[in-house]
Amino acid sequence: MRALLILSPLLLAACHGHGDADDPTGAQGTKPTNYEGIGKDETLHFTGTEPFWGGSLTDGALTYTTPDNPTGTVIPVRRFAGNNGLAYSGTLGAHALDMAVTDAPCSDGMSDRTYPFTVSLQIGDDQRKGCGWTDKRKFTGPAKP
Repeated sequence: MRALLILSPLLLAACHGHGDADDPTGAQGTKPTNYEGIGKDETLHFTGTEPFWGGSLTDGALTYTTPDNPTGTVIPVRRFAGNNGLAYSGTLGAHALDMAVTDAPCSDGMSDRTYPFTVSLQIGDDQRKGCGWTDKRKFTGPAKP
């Protein structure tokens, strides 16, 4: 159920505006496509505050870090490409972990950086908001705020 709550915006975006059996290409006359803004071979970096958390994701492995665990915990995840972003799901300890990444500018609220992606992370009942970037689509602002 929790995974459905975080993935709902991506799933709705993936379905919105696309046709039916009589018009499979949708109202715009184009076939629906999956989000391609972050390639499967790219590394996604992410960070969040309140509480501080972050990590990276590459090749189906998400590394989740906190101030108490700066080296991080590696979690195998499954990738889902929706229409306007990506979703990843796995398990952290005894809790479901679901991450949604949307192609929308993001501010961490603590630095002068602007990130190209907005990240929502759900771990069990705990929902967190953060920002993300890749090597191809970097954040703007100071390297060390």
